[in-house]
Amino acid sequence: MAKPIIGITTYVVPARWSSWDVEAALVPAAYVEAVERSGGRPLLVPPSASGVTETLAALDGVIFSGGADLDPGLYGQEPHPETKGISEARDRAELALLEAALERDMPVLAICRGSQVLNIARGGDLVQHLPDVVGDEKHKHTPGTFADHDVTVEEGTRLGELLGDRAPVKSHHHQGFGRVGDGLRVAAHAEDGTIEAVEAVDRRFALGVLWHPEAGEDAKLFEQLVAEAERYGAERRPGAPTVSAS
Repeated sequence: MAKPIIGITTYVVPARWSSWDVEAALVPAAYVEAVERSGGRPLLVPPSASGVTETLAALDGVIFSGGADLDPGLYGQEPHPETKGISEARDRAELALLEAALERDMPVLAICRGSQVLNIARGGDLVQHLPDVVGDEKHKHTPGTFADHDVTVEEGTRLGELLGDRAPVKSHHHQGFGRVGDGLRVAAHAEDGTIEAVEAVDRRFALGVLWHPEAGEDAKLFEQLVAEAERYGAERRPGAPTVSAS
């Protein structure tokens, strides 16, 4: 009996272990563990713009993980001095994968950088350096350490059904949402008024959050993703045995 297969996009970065110091496709283990705890089968998906159809054929849902800043040219801006770590290959691959997943109405959970990919894919843009707007660095006060704060969740949203009207979150981002993309609605705000989550109103489950739920104690977003992925898989493979994600 098969569990829903959840793809998790990966970084491609220099990494060190044992005697090796090489470029590696990797993602923090917290993503993998969150999917497993929620009843899904995680599958790492390195960036490949040419393998979208084959990749999605193997999956029931996708998590777009965090990472470095996206190329501002994708949304018609020049780079800010604090915009760093751009990987054009990852940008292209993840935009192609996300657009194809949305076209199939495959369940999507987009986290931090991933939520920005979602907004750009729908024609939105980004604020490249939030401290220029809010006057401080509370969303990423210490590199390598999550910032704890609350978000207010909008009434009538899918996110609100899952989290209620307020939720504690863990953030680590210096960029944010600017113009919200077509077909997306704002689902949550931080206390300083910045947008913290968006969701696609025309998809079964396509949710983007700027925070890191894999680092928190609340698994509802992963549990819902896995449940939606199970339904998606059953619809495209009628009669296939499944294991309940609950």
